[in-house]
Amino acid sequence: MDIKDYMQDIGRRARTASRRLAGATTAEKNTALLHLAAAIRRDKAALIAANALDLGAARAAGLEPAMLDRLALSEKGVDGMAEGVEQVAALADPIGEMTDIKFRPTGIQVGKMRVPLGVIGIIYEARPNVTADAAALCLKSGNAAILRGGSEAINCNRAIAALVHEALQAAGLPADSVQVIDTTDRAAVGELITMREFVDVIVPRGGKGLIARLLAEARVPMIQHLDGNCHVYLEEEADPNKALKIVENAKTQRYGTCNTAESLLVDRSVAAMLLPPIAQMLTGKGVEIRGCPETCAIVPNAVAATEEDYYTEFLAPIISVKVVSGIDEAIAHINQYSSGHTEAIVTDNHPKAMRFLREVDSASVMINASTRFADGFEYGLGAEIGISTDKIHARGPVGLEGLTSQKWVVLGDGHVRA
Repeated sequence: MDIKDYMQDIGRRARTASRRLAGATTAEKNTALLHLAAAIRRDKAALIAANALDLGAARAAGLEPAMLDRLALSEKGVDGMAEGVEQVAALADPIGEMTDIKFRPTGIQVGKMRVPLGVIGIIYEARPNVTADAAALCLKSGNAAILRGGSEAINCNRAIAALVHEALQAAGLPADSVQVIDTTDRAAVGELITMREFVDVIVPRGGKGLIARLLAEARVPMIQHLDGNCHVYLEEEADPNKALKIVENAKTQRYGTCNTAESLLVDRSVAAMLLPPIAQMLTGKGVEIRGCPETCAIVPNAVAATEEDYYTEFLAPIISVKVVSGIDEAIAHINQYSSGHTEAIVTDNHPKAMRFLREVDSASVMINASTRFADGFEYGLGAEIGISTDKIHARGPVGLEGLTSQKWVVLGDGHVRA
């Protein structure tokens, strides 16, 4: 296979399909989505069997536990994938929406119309549900999609892709609207991220190695985040029960996700009260605590944290802990060490909570809630295409609106410029 010729052909077909999709009706798009959801449920056993092949190969290859966790697809996971597609179908179609229509002194009306981006390339590792999520969101937002999943999920991705094509054909939409790159050759990624004539935006979903490569090589604009170093800050007026519950969920529900808490900050005035039960809970779940000197004095089994620990997304049962002098130090610490993904404050002090929301410079900021809520499904976006820590165009969980742009429209009735 000549990779360049193969990718150029995929790009051309995606661009052609994108023209048809831009004019597709909401009914056509929803017909395809509902057919896809039904097909996913119908073929649940086949999808799980394909995933089992991928898992077996991944274990044999020695993939790390965090990657295996992302790769695994359970019956519940298949149902969730179908439900995510149905949620996207139920969402309002953003395409064609006109806003901010205003009369100008000349008599013309000027406003904006929401339109698709065009062709979106999605590069992802492990998680097979991304194939369905990405296809659904790109389809509903009128975009053609080129999907390049990781080699570790190739069997499951192919099975899901077949269902997507079945659904597109059932709705009378071009099968090329969603194409899955059917090679694991890394050179295909290099072609995809430089095909500016065919691809309008790249959305990478993967580890730091993938993102670093794309940042260095891509010529197509990207919507991306490098890592998820998320914080929970226990302010001095934090409710102890809420604090324990939120830290437990944010850190221990799942270790391998980008919205898992990796760092805990505790106000000095309440550290002696809050840290012991939290440390007991974390230790009981096998979490290693890496703390500042004050933390180590309060928690005997904590080990000394390094400067690097406070910058690290562990994706493992490890958490960095620091005792801070108050909200000023907490905000400064987060804005220095965070990756800009998600931060949470636990407090019953409303003014301080509002200040935290305003001054913490991250894509999602929460009051008295687990960082694990930073997710498109939980935000009501349906399935998400990814999380963006960029500040231009899309930020946070990227759903339908994040996959669109706006163009200016002018409404006249024979008007000419004087």
